[in-house]
Amino acid sequence: MIQIFTEPLAYGFMQRGMLAAVMVGILCAVVGCYVVLRGMAYLGDAISHAILPGVAIAYVLKGDILVGALVAAILVALAIGFFTQRGNIKEDTAIGILFAATLSLGIAIISTIKTYALDLTHILFGNVLGASDTDLVLIAILSVIVLVTLLALYKELLVVSFDPVLAATLRLPTNLLINILLILIALAVVISLQTVGVGLVAAMLVTPAATANLLTRRLPTMMLIAGMLGALASIIGLYLSYYLNIASGAVIVLTTTVFFFIAYVFAPARGIFWNLRHRPPHAAPTR
Repeated sequence: MIQIFTEPLAYGFMQRGMLAAVMVGILCAVVGCYVVLRGMAYLGDAISHAILPGVAIAYVLKGDILVGALVAAILVALAIGFFTQRGNIKEDTAIGILFAATLSLGIAIISTIKTYALDLTHILFGNVLGASDTDLVLIAILSVIVLVTLLALYKELLVVSFDPVLAATLRLPTNLLINILLILIALAVVISLQTVGVGLVAAMLVTPAATANLLTRRLPTMMLIAGMLGALASIIGLYLSYYLNIASGAVIVLTTTVFFFIAYVFAPARGIFWNLRHRPPHAAPTR
């Protein structure tokens, strides 16, 4: 039994992959709490696909792909904020327009690269087991920056997100704070590319946070539970991918989905099973 847990960790690539996956799992889950509570689930998917032009341009120019992805993600996040804060376009509409435009631009650029199928596959599907020591350091630094910023601006982001009237009364810089939140989401998306790739980033942002939302109504507790679920899903997913010999990013996401369904059925006060057990008896018919 012990060997089942220790055997994969005998390999350096598994050790690095485990650290990377756990850090990304925690980061995405915590940031995802704002994504879920603000109804911005589509945003993570949009930004994750919007980085394709940046990746493609960086590849063509023989630059750092991660830097290209980061620049593209931040520009798209700020563009979404710009269009929505003027009040003429709803947030989901702006996201839909920019999502389609940037994805199309990325595909157009990638189609001109003859070797893209081999060289950019890890961007699309992730390659957590290929994480290097440099990747770990970069993931750790960016994760700390994002989490510390969330902690420092916790009260302000909470007010701006859930009580705009109070935010206006307190004269908080609402647009600036929303832009900061969008940038933090963009950073979380870029950091996640190594682990789950473009196609599955949105799931890492949304699913652990949605699961935690079924288990608690307080944001700090929700962030704590979501972070724990994200880390646990990353560990379980990597072990399963090792023994089943399937893509690690996909297994990690499927593990978070299993957690969600368990919570959806058995969550105290909000799960299906709880509601069935505590359903009030039918009133007796009156004559």
